[in-house]
Amino acid sequence: MTGPEATPSFRLAYVPGVTPAKWVRIWNERLPDIPLHLVQVPALGAQELLRAGDADAAFLRLPVEGTDLSAIPLYTETTVVVVPKDHLIAAADELSVAELADEIVLHPMDDALPWEQLPGRPAMERPATTGDAVELVAAGIGVLVVPQSLARLHHRKDLTYRTLTDAPESRVALSWPQEKTTDQVEDFIGIVRGRTVNSSRGRAGAAPAAQPKAKAKDKAKRASGTGAGKGSRGGAGGSGGSKAAKGARGAAAKRGKPRRRP
Repeated sequence: MTGPEATPSFRLAYVPGVTPAKWVRIWNERLPDIPLHLVQVPALGAQELLRAGDADAAFLRLPVEGTDLSAIPLYTETTVVVVPKDHLIAAADELSVAELADEIVLHPMDDALPWEQLPGRPAMERPATTGDAVELVAAGIGVLVVPQSLARLHHRKDLTYRTLTDAPESRVALSWPQEKTTDQVEDFIGIVRGRTVNSSRGRAGAAPAAQPKAKAKDKAKRASGTGAGKGSRGGAGGSGGSKAAKGARGAAAKRGKPRRRP
């Protein structure tokens, strides 16, 4: 057979801020014959990629729209505000959303947070991306509220970030098309959920090898004490102990026999 079907592979998409390296490493260890291809997508592009069939699964941010995509929530991120290092906010360890009331808070088009009401004062224009918003923060135009992973992703020496204690949080999930829950998808779900290679629900792991019947019988004999061989400690000890005792009694008898005087 030739073509793509001859060499199966697994296509995993991920949005900015998600680091799939740990799961990819485990996949490569367990399924070395099935290449895993990473596909980096914009924050708002993962769901469309899955529906188009251009990825088998994806790490994305909730919520997932519609019922055609399945999703397993994995973790929730801390929300932070990104500011210049010399900003007054940088003097605090953490703060609340209300403390941003007088700040221009940038709201990029790919914002990853589920706001019910935007904090602070709006900027004149919305940046196209989070990366563009970070550049504006560095230029002193405003501040930016993002998941902590995105603040780290767009790290700059002249910027810092502080935790917002009451801001909406971003939840990261593994998602895939519900009607395309393939064996490989099941394998990756098992890896993400931390199943071991021999887990009953993990296809990638081979079942533990059955113990040969002969060895099982030998083990049973040893447990009952009937199968001790010549080299076993119990058999050798018993036989050796008996001979040693006879030898000792013989030696004692010889030593105790009186000598006949000439």
